[in-house]
Amino acid sequence: MKVLVTGGAGFIGSHIVDALIEHGHEVAVVDNLSTGHARNLNPKASFYRVDVTDPAALRDVFEREQPAAVIHQAAQVSVAQSVAHPAEDARTNILGTLHVLECSLACGAGKFVFASSAAVYGEPQHVPIDEAHPTEPISPYGIAKRTCERYIEVLCQGTALRPVILRYANVYGPRQDASGEGGVIAIFADRIARGEPLHIHGDGRQTRDFVHVADVARANLVAATIPVAGTFNIGTGTETTVLEIAQVMIREADAPERLTFGPERPGDIRRSCLDVAAARERLRWEATIPMDQGLRTLLSRARA
Repeated sequence: MKVLVTGGAGFIGSHIVDALIEHGHEVAVVDNLSTGHARNLNPKASFYRVDVTDPAALRDVFEREQPAAVIHQAAQVSVAQSVAHPAEDARTNILGTLHVLECSLACGAGKFVFASSAAVYGEPQHVPIDEAHPTEPISPYGIAKRTCERYIEVLCQGTALRPVILRYANVYGPRQDASGEGGVIAIFADRIARGEPLHIHGDGRQTRDFVHVADVARANLVAATIPVAGTFNIGTGTETTVLEIAQVMIREADAPERLTFGPERPGDIRRSCLDVAAARERLRWEATIPMDQGLRTLLSRARA
């Protein structure tokens, strides 16, 4: 099957491309390399340096490739950037998604997999959060992701395009960029490798559901290749504090325990942990990589 992956040179997207190719699929990658890296590209994939906000260039790629499935990963991923520049966030995350969706409909693709986020839920009313939880995002990033979900749900009605929306927990693993808005685990690993103290926003007792990128890639592989549609949480169902992550990483790396604390970031939620029962039952997917194993591997690579 031919699959087009937007953001396929990025952290999560490149792992999805690798998983698809490993399972025998033909893959085309669309990425503008603004945050992705050429070194992440799988040499067996076709590559187009195209921005998803350029509809004409995007149409040319779709007309040439005629994918049977589309996995849309390309996005502006920084919550802080979305707060500082909400219009730019909307241009990339809402308009870019609409361009990809319109091209998918026009070329007759059968499946559209969208990378959404736990940020659509906002401050949880209960933990773990299931897919029926109210969606009240508190950041422009979360608002954009939820807006895209609704566009996808509405525009795919009555068409042959089956949408799957994957609401990611906090993804970590190899190739995650520690600069800019890198995930907290990537930032901690980089600081440990440099012998620097770990800096925590807030008191460190905010919780997240940390899921390994290999598990997320496998969720996308399944979502793109089986006859299912719907919205699914992709996480571990385990709630972990940022402080606990810091302490585990310090212990695994045998590094000195040096922590600094600063103010909370605007748009950050206090608690997050996803109920993944729907993904387990309907996608036949669940996370398999334990946190200690994932962190140990990541730290060993950071030291190499």
